[in-house]
Amino acid sequence: MAREFQRGHKAKISDLTAGTDLYVGVQIAAPGLSFDISCFGLDADERLSDDRYFVFFNQPKSPEESIQLLGAQAGDTESFRVTLDRIPAHIHKLSFTATIDGAGQMSQVGPGWIRIVAGGEEVARYAFTGAEFSTERAVMLGDFYLKDVWRFAAVGQGFDGGLEALLKNFGGEVAEEEAPAQQPPAATPGFAPPAQASAPPAFGAPAAPAPAPAAPAPSPAFGAPPAPAPAPAAPAPPVHAAPTMAAPMAPAPQAPQPPQAPAPAPGPYGQPPQQPQYGQVPGQVPGQTPPHGAPAPYGQPAPGPYGQQPPAYGQQPPYGQAPGQFPQQPGVPQGMPQGAPAGGAGLAAALAPFKETATGVRWAPQNQQLMRVDLAMGGVPVLARQGSMVMYQGKVDFSYKGAGFAGRIVGNATGQEMQLMRCTGRGQVFLAEEGAHLHPIELQGDAICVSAENVLAFDESLQHEVRRIEGHGIPGGALFTMQFQGTGTVVVKTHGIPVVLPVTPTTFADCNAVVAWSAASQVVLSSQVRLRRNAYPGHSGETVNLQFRGAPGNFIVVQPYEV
Repeated sequence: MAREFQRGHKAKISDLTAGTDLYVGVQIAAPGLSFDISCFGLDADERLSDDRYFVFFNQPKSPEESIQLLGAQAGDTESFRVTLDRIPAHIHKLSFTATIDGAGQMSQVGPGWIRIVAGGEEVARYAFTGAEFSTERAVMLGDFYLKDVWRFAAVGQGFDGGLEALLKNFGGEVAEEEAPAQQPPAATPGFAPPAQASAPPAFGAPAAPAPAPAAPAPSPAFGAPPAPAPAPAAPAPPVHAAPTMAAPMAPAPQAPQPPQAPAPAPGPYGQPPQQPQYGQVPGQVPGQTPPHGAPAPYGQPAPGPYGQQPPAYGQQPPYGQAPGQFPQQPGVPQGMPQGAPAGGAGLAAALAPFKETATGVRWAPQNQQLMRVDLAMGGVPVLARQGSMVMYQGKVDFSYKGAGFAGRIVGNATGQEMQLMRCTGRGQVFLAEEGAHLHPIELQGDAICVSAENVLAFDESLQHEVRRIEGHGIPGGALFTMQFQGTGTVVVKTHGIPVVLPVTPTTFADCNAVVAWSAASQVVLSSQVRLRRNAYPGHSGETVNLQFRGAPGNFIVVQPYEV
């Protein structure tokens, strides 16, 4: 029986089927609309770095045929064959998309799906309807992505801009439609009788050859000399560029060479060349004005545009013009530096680097300190720290999330209490707290330990509980942390950029600097308190640390800050 997916759900391919030769079918239709269904092969940065892995109707397969477009069959509008074990190492994600060819919106589509078939048996299906979309013209339906193993994700996220916005999201470019090549105009024909159907005209210049290979010319009329064989087509040179007997051909234009500094003026016979005086350009005669475009000597104003003079000494410049500045040249917009590229200045260009980042995933970092969660993807509520919302879009409800009487007792006793709010609805919520760096960590059935003070938000589907850290070296010594387990995402906040270290038998970390660690690690409290050493005043400040032990593959996350 096929496993039904909802938007935002993910699973390992190995949990669905043991096969790697898969059939992917897409069914999408709407009255009066036509769709282009494609597959993008993306690199580790989710970019289309190799155009050969954009599989669509004009390019139906990848170079090694690991991705093939099969066409409509078995009730699917479009279908693909994906052989996972033949996909090259630089491809980390396959994104299956649908775009509307022409006008229309995705809200008009009827019931559709993307499904996976292995060995003739359907193993996974993500069903959707137009009610899940609004004004989008391109949607990402599902992804195969490599995260230690190949996985499948039901995406259902779109773009209003259509195929162009989709390509830009993947780092591609939309090729401009090339204008049809203009045929060189035929020379003005001379006097000639009307054209005959059986033979070409006897007079007048022939028409310019077409780009396609010319068909053999018909036989000439009786008495006309046979036409010579056509020479290879070549662009006709301009009339005035042809050499004549009266004047030689003009030399071919050369690329402009950068101006070279002139050599010092030669001195009198028998004396070395004289060095230029202070403020004099080498090669310039004293008292001579530097040529237009040459750099001005140090301490002297630069020469103005050709035909303009700077304001005289003691003369006030016009209103809005800085002293020593030349009047605005015609055709140059006010406020824009000369030489600035068109469209490179202005309010829109200044704000462009800070636009919202839409990646088509549930948790999307906007920058290092701001996180966006799309509540419509997955349909799972989000638990976040109270007051961490800085902005939201859409219909979102915020409610208090209590821990219960027992939870409050445990939280107060262990220091792992979290004041949470519950976010539900269909919209995007932007989260941040005191400019801390935010890191989304996706769990796929595994577990991670994080201190409660380093948690900003997490999916409500995750199970969390307080875990005790055993200690030795001080009487009754112990610490506590939060353990998150299940399928979902937890957002961890740090002060600065953290470092991830592998666990070795001699791995120690400061209790106030460690942020998280793998749940399989064994953690004990290590103390360097000694009676003889501490019988005297003073200490190092590093007397209590955490020691980590575990099999290879375990890790710890440490921030460059002590809370």
